[in-house]
Amino acid sequence: MHHKLRVVSIFGTRPEAVKMAPVVKALAAEPQIESKVVVTAQHREMLDQVLGLFQITPDLDLNLMRPDQNLAELTANIFANLDPVLRQLKPDWMLVQGDTTTVMAASLLGYYNRIHVGHVEAGLRTGDRWQPFPEELNRRVASVAADLHLAPTEHSRQNLLREGVPDWRIAVTGNPVIDALNEISKRPAPPEIQALLAEKGIHPGGRKLILVTAHRRENFGQPIEDICAALRILSEKYADSVHLVYPVHLNPNIQAPVYRLLDGAANITLLPPLDYLPLVHLERNAYLVLTDSGGIQEEATGLGVPALVMRQTTERPEGVEAGVLKLVGTQTGTIVAETSRLLDDEQAYQAMAHAANPFGDGHAAEHIVKALLDFREQ
Repeated sequence: MHHKLRVVSIFGTRPEAVKMAPVVKALAAEPQIESKVVVTAQHREMLDQVLGLFQITPDLDLNLMRPDQNLAELTANIFANLDPVLRQLKPDWMLVQGDTTTVMAASLLGYYNRIHVGHVEAGLRTGDRWQPFPEELNRRVASVAADLHLAPTEHSRQNLLREGVPDWRIAVTGNPVIDALNEISKRPAPPEIQALLAEKGIHPGGRKLILVTAHRRENFGQPIEDICAALRILSEKYADSVHLVYPVHLNPNIQAPVYRLLDGAANITLLPPLDYLPLVHLERNAYLVLTDSGGIQEEATGLGVPALVMRQTTERPEGVEAGVLKLVGTQTGTIVAETSRLLDDEQAYQAMAHAANPFGDGHAAEHIVKALLDFREQ
């Protein structure tokens, strides 16, 4: 009897957990695989609620979140704490997802320990190493260390081929974010979301919900001030017809300006960061989304909710090509103009409001497990 393939999935933040949840389930269901889950808990509270939602119990929890730790301290902590775990588990494969500091450090440790590294959501690029910071470099480091690149789209496969990755090391699997989205969309909207929508008069024929998320590092400082100024103008300009809901990231660089500029503004509701289930149900009820987040770009595309992306570049051009996403940057005037266009011009809105599926068929997790089992060194 040949031994089972021992696979360790490593993640640390909420977005990684959302995308890895379907993969962890598919690994657990595969008789030829022995699956283990290790979390770094780079984000503690936000990670825990996703583990609860998808009923995932980590085999090991490194609990590395510290208040205000910088990237160097976090990276050093991951190196110091994850290395002995990998030596003890001796997996055949390590799976990492995306572009966090956890991914960058873990993929290097996989290389140091001669463990095969599988990179889920491989090949995303903006081509600008400062945008997003530090994610663009994190994912490039992961690509250098990876043995198998689980690319979500043909577009990401082409990025990897251009960087000299051999084709046999790439499998186009779709993005498991769509698997997760499909599962969570089927669950009923939580009562607090139903109550919020009712209280604010958000329903077809009533007020239109604009969902806002903005937390990227490169938007700290002037950009987040400009974004908040745009939100304020929009809330006044469309006082009778829209309501803006903004779950505010815990980072003080976002919390401070957002609460200073928007707290108490008419028809803007500021919330603490939302769990994944309520967030998805807000997205489903949104007329449009203003975001600088990665996962929400994919989810909005899958749900057919127009999303204006408040960044200079995006590593998800598939959504832009599908017409559901539009890059608008962080200038106050541009955000106001582009949002107004979608609110005022029904034709412009309908041109964007259609579900598209460039990020996969909702079975990415199964494709990922198959790619692992089929992988042969050439």
